Amino acid sequence: MNTPGHTGRAVVTGAAGGIGAAVATRLAKDGLDVLVTDVDGPGAARTARAIGARSAALDVTDPGAVADLLGAEPVDVLVNNAGRDDFGWFTDVTPERWRRVLAVNLEGVFACTQAVLPGMQRARYGRIVTVTSEAGRIGSKGNAVYAASKAALIGFSKSIARENARYGITVNCVAPGPTETPMVQAIRDTGAAGDRMLAAMIGGTQLGRLGTPEEIAAAVCFLASPEASYITAETLGASGGMGLGA
Repeated sequence: MNTPGHTGRAVVTGAAGGIGAAVATRLAKDGLDVLVTDVDGPGAARTARAIGARSAALDVTDPGAVADLLGAEPVDVLVNNAGRDDFGWFTDVTPERWRRVLAVNLEGVFACTQAVLPGMQRARYGRIVTVTSEAGRIGSKGNAVYAASKAALIGFSKSIARENARYGITVNCVAPGPTETPMVQAIRDTGAAGDRMLAAMIGGTQLGRLGTPEEIAAAVCFLASPEASYITAETLGASGGMGLGA
């Protein structure tokens, strides 16, 4: 079995900032050849320059572009981090709005995972880590579509783990709770309703605070490491105890 350890190639989606940038930074420090991708190409390039990595603009909702980029060379570690939210009560969410969320959060993961799997199967090694959310396990007011997409990722990852265990490929999820990211800032920007929602999210944690991108990155990079070789089809909560009992 090939075990490239910390000298392999890693791809991180949605890595212009927030959790993705923190994951890319840590993987680069661990010695991996990191490709930083984001629909925000200049943002991805800034992150890459800061950590001595490569970058590429990538819209994960375009399966052709994903296949062209990620299928071009072997990938040892894939971190599916790209995501979007669209805060609103479900009765106010239009089909167009929910399709935009599902296109990034769910179909984007489909495309990226499908693009790298053939190479991982040939190498008989791979680590796929998908950033989901505690919202996918316990639900979230004002985020029904987001929560649905994140719940789907857990079932998808378990299925891909079952299909690919024979190739030495592990597939896991990390479920953050409320974390200090641009997405959380966007909730704040909605006004009083967003403030109440965020306060409820923080109150639902056992630690009573927001997490940091670096704390989430620590969980992701553990599951992406050779040391996590006997862990697959799992969802690791990195949420200050928010998912307790889920």
